[in-house]
Amino acid sequence: MTRPGTAVRDAGLQPERTRLAWRRTTLACSVTAVLALRQALHGTGSPVEVGGVAVIALVWVAFLWVAHRRIRQLTAARPAALTPKAAAGAAACAVALAVFAMAVIV
Repeated sequence: MTRPGTAVRDAGLQPERTRLAWRRTTLACSVTAVLALRQALHGTGSPVEVGGVAVIALVWVAFLWVAHRRIRQLTAARPAALTPKAAAGAAACAVALAVFAMAVIV
């Protein structure tokens, strides 16, 4: 029995749902990167396209790194909260990937 005023945290399935959401986001970023790379490789091979491919690959790897770290953190019995720095990094990678993918496609 717990004392009044003390809360017992029951995470339930919330960490699992969050982990699955990170995996879905990673899959969506991977598909975007692959489609952008495919489009760029079938292009003219100009230095701008090659640079775009390099940037897309680097941003994709950076997002994979952030997502993998978070997915591993969620395996703990009591996972730590997502830091604002990690959240900003993931959002920046997703936005940059979308922008560079659009630049390569257009």
